[in-house]
Amino acid sequence: MIICKSKVELEKMHRAGLVVHELLEALRKMVAPGVTTLDLEREAERRIAEAGAVPAFKGYMNYPCVLCTSVNNEIVHGIPSERKLAAGDILSLDVGVSLDGYFADAAITVPVGEVKPELEKLLRVTQEALERAIEKTRLPNRLSDISAAIEEHVEAHGLTVVRDFVGHGIGTQLHEDPQLPNYGKPGHGPRLREGMVLAIEPMVNTGAAGVKILEDRWTAVTQDGGYSAHFEHCVAVTQNGPWVLTRP
Repeated sequence: MIICKSKVELEKMHRAGLVVHELLEALRKMVAPGVTTLDLEREAERRIAEAGAVPAFKGYMNYPCVLCTSVNNEIVHGIPSERKLAAGDILSLDVGVSLDGYFADAAITVPVGEVKPELEKLLRVTQEALERAIEKTRLPNRLSDISAAIEEHVEAHGLTVVRDFVGHGIGTQLHEDPQLPNYGKPGHGPRLREGMVLAIEPMVNTGAAGVKILEDRWTAVTQDGGYSAHFEHCVAVTQNGPWVLTRP
């Protein structure tokens, strides 16, 4: 069941979203060669507590951390560790919080120092795909119009959409209906309605779309060893168009 939110509820979600936004911006500035993903985890945990929020991921289905830190060929759900970042890496940071009973969830992928042009392109195209999807999050579109916008933009640039993971509804639960694939034909699925909130999160590979899960049962990597990027925002459907709840 898709739950539409009132204006008051959307305001609460925006406050949670601003915690996530400010946290990701702080972590972005910390990313550098020699920093460990556990350094980022500790800073994230400190800042979430300081904001009076609750981490959304830690303990969710026994996930051990507040952050997901996915490096290079890791698509999503990488677990923070003592691994040191190296110049030329790319790092996906995914975090969610709950504040006053409402969730927000967002992700960015950042370069570690200078990266190859092909990785700059991967990051740019993935972020552009998210922006195109946000633009489609408006009345009277259908859910698959968002999905199609992502796939069309990604494939036009010779990259590949991950099909094993999807975006989702979000509100008083981290994951709500509907599921939102990052691929598909336009004009299908439920009609968007005022008050719907979607966590839109394209995951894009330089190589094939295939995924495998590592022995930790969390970290998802590309099957062919190609690089992967991930960007995410929570977006509300309003009469005035899309409202991105995870940015100012």
